[in-house]
Amino acid sequence: MEIILYVVHFFLHIEEHLTLLVQNYGTIVYGVIALIVFSEVGLVVAPFLPGDSMLFAVGALCANGTMDLKIVLLLLPAAAVAGDNFNRLMGLWFGHKVFSNPNARVFNPNNLKKAHDFYERHGARAVTLCRFIPFFRTYVPFVAGMAEMPWHRFFPYSILGGAGWVLACTFGGYFMGNINFIKHHFELVVISVICISAAPAIVGYVRSQRKKRSV
Repeated sequence: MEIILYVVHFFLHIEEHLTLLVQNYGTIVYGVIALIVFSEVGLVVAPFLPGDSMLFAVGALCANGTMDLKIVLLLLPAAAVAGDNFNRLMGLWFGHKVFSNPNARVFNPNNLKKAHDFYERHGARAVTLCRFIPFFRTYVPFVAGMAEMPWHRFFPYSILGGAGWVLACTFGGYFMGNINFIKHHFELVVISVICISAAPAIVGYVRSQRKKRSV
């Protein structure tokens, strides 16, 4: 229970914790943050990592001089794109094994074909836009690999989505993170960032449930 409370406190007060980490460990923290960014989009078991709020906090710390904006803008987009492409490879290598049972309710070859057809039509938009939605940005690259979306189509939109996500969140924190109200209510800002990021997924789920009920 104490660990859970600590994790929640860390997420809600991430700016304070990052400041202390930078002061105590210096440039090593940049590598840790890059690893978190890579893991959130590169490992299907890590969708819970605090990507949006962490990047917003990093931007705020760059604005007040605690962190170096140049290093952040060079390192973190590269970590995001690398994670994206690693996740796609995992889907490409292991996706068919997951969907090999024709009698499975969800993970069956028929659904794999549907995923393949979807990425033929909408893959570029999915790879780009879903980067801005928590959980989706973790699973979309894996499904893209599973559906055998060609790398030459995936990679440009991976750069567009990955770099766009990092820049949007970081510059959001850079320009707004040190406004007095935001500085004094940073935990509310973190919650708001999480809610705004998750809103499209929630709205999509509600709409899909309404369609099912109306059929």
